[in-house]
Amino acid sequence: MTRTVRPLAGLRALPAVALALALIAGVFAAWTGWGWYAAAHDDSAAYAVQRDAVLSVGEQAVQNLNTLDHRDLDRGLDLWESSTTGDLHDQLVSGRKEFTTQVQAAKTVTTARVLSGAVTELDDRAGRARVLVALRVTVKAATGAGTDKDSRMIGELTRTGGRWKLSALAQAPVGGTSTG
Repeated sequence: MTRTVRPLAGLRALPAVALALALIAGVFAAWTGWGWYAAAHDDSAAYAVQRDAVLSVGEQAVQNLNTLDHRDLDRGLDLWESSTTGDLHDQLVSGRKEFTTQVQAAKTVTTARVLSGAVTELDDRAGRARVLVALRVTVKAATGAGTDKDSRMIGELTRTGGRWKLSALAQAPVGGTSTG
């Protein structure tokens, strides 16, 4: 008995394999596309962007309010005022003249550097947020001697005119200290 080899039999299965692979690729493309669309339109993505913006503005504003050079006082105080809003802004504006006199007499240069920060509260709808910022503040006196101090600040931010600004600033309690 002779056996006949049929080369066309293997080729008949090729369109079925190609169709199966095309279907698998189509399903994968649809699944990936849906995942991308869902992630791009997810509220949590927009919330994360807003949180990052609040953190950036909050850290910069806290740093601004802890940095001041007696040799360029007006620029520093203008920066303080442009970084703030509400009662904090009003306090800075009303106390500017007296504060200027004090800083010019002390002849100090204060610089702050943000060590770390975090958003502790964010209410995007109400336009309010709170940040915790760790700073290293260096104060140089007229004698040239400098001292470093690490501190933690709690800043409250308010969205005004479409921009976040610092509306309150306070020292954060440390360790086991009681808050009330």
